Amino acid sequence: MMTKTAYVTGGASGIGKAVAHMLSDRGIRVAIADINVEQAQAVASTLAGNAMALSVNTADWESQVTAFKTVLQSYQRIDYVYAIAGIGEKSWIPNDPARTDFVKPNLSALDVDLNGVLYTAALAIQQMRRQEPDEGGFRGKIAVAASVCGFYCVPTLPIYTAAKHGVVGFVRSYGKHLPAEQITLNAICPDVLRTGISKEEFYSVMEAKGLLVPMELV
Repeated sequence: MMTKTAYVTGGASGIGKAVAHMLSDRGIRVAIADINVEQAQAVASTLAGNAMALSVNTADWESQVTAFKTVLQSYQRIDYVYAIAGIGEKSWIPNDPARTDFVKPNLSALDVDLNGVLYTAALAIQQMRRQEPDEGGFRGKIAVAASVCGFYCVPTLPIYTAAKHGVVGFVRSYGKHLPAEQITLNAICPDVLRTGISKEEFYSVMEAKGLLVPMELV
């Protein structure tokens, strides 16, 4: 049985890092694509096997294409793709009635948490359609990071919530058709996890209330 290869965005920390370790423990080669390439290299150095680290800005299509092609040049095939990279809510417009100008909204959370995920999925689907099925009958498997914010409306997180609703909607619609092509597309929708998206004070409060989800459950 040939060695499988996985491509993980956001693999330098949080959920992505946990996924990278899980895959490596199962004998899968892991390519960690992250905007923090030094941290990605540090994680890759702890993984068994032939792991690699790549610098990528998931909100930038060309950056993602370059990273994806680099993995293909090394391994020729990508069996698993995990679109995990994400950021938290940013103040999208100022609340200042005294202003007389109009401020362009900060939609960076949408750029990374929705568009970035769609870019990764688009690369994965196009490549997997070109691959022959493996011994299990699959051309490839894709998982993307959504959130409980993809199901519920969170007034304090409007753009993040919009992005995660978009991810859930994408998976629910497009994911239904891909199994006919021997490709799967699924989303993970965790509650609050200790990652780099929020401040440690917030996680400490959630943990004290018993509302923090252990990373190993994801």
